[in-house]
Amino acid sequence: MTEALFRSDAYLARCDAVVTHVADDGVELDRTVFYPLGGGQAGDTGWLALSDGTRLRVTDARKSRREGATPDDTLHVLDPASGWKDRLAVGRAVSAEVEWERRHRHMRFHTATHLLCAVVKQLVDGCSITADYARLDFAMTDLLDKEQVQAGLDRLIAEAHPVSCEWITDEEMLANPQLVKSMSVSPPVGFGRVRLLRVQDVDLQPCGGTHVKNTSEIGHVRVAKIEKKSARTRRVVLEFAD
Repeated sequence: MTEALFRSDAYLARCDAVVTHVADDGVELDRTVFYPLGGGQAGDTGWLALSDGTRLRVTDARKSRREGATPDDTLHVLDPASGWKDRLAVGRAVSAEVEWERRHRHMRFHTATHLLCAVVKQLVDGCSITADYARLDFAMTDLLDKEQVQAGLDRLIAEAHPVSCEWITDEEMLANPQLVKSMSVSPPVGFGRVRLLRVQDVDLQPCGGTHVKNTSEIGHVRVAKIEKKSARTRRVVLEFAD
């Protein structure tokens, strides 16, 4: 099983690792700093560096499709033009390096969506977190006031709330269904424990994504638009002001 280092330290941008599985489009490692596509958050990009200085481009990270794989087993999708198949085999040592600026934007946006859940107190029915924008679809029929949503986000960011992760057992998760605020993504029950993301005094819910340590690190987020996606859905799109 891949040791998913980003679960405990989202700021870790590099690690030494060993190839454990080779697929048609990439490789799996015994440990990684790459977050795989999931929970609405885009997968990381970056490089696998070899001891001779070669840097192989990782164009995406996805959950392994291998039979028997666990949620942390990550496929590092490699640029086919790099000739990686001639260089990587099981047992090969590599250095895994994420594209940090892109990862950090994911972290800022993902934390901002948790604040948005505290401002708009409705269930989420869709989510997308990229380096360019974040959006949440809320299951609701009421209209949302753009200025009020913006003011709520600005306040929570400026208040500099600490952000941390904690773990509960599957049994504790099942006994507390009110923690789940998403209708589209279910917590990964069945592997012994579930990770919670806590924004102190603001939000607590299951989440496996990457986040910043304090809401002040999010920076200036702008509510780009609020739109009616259906009779029962309101979409909020966030962008960075910079």
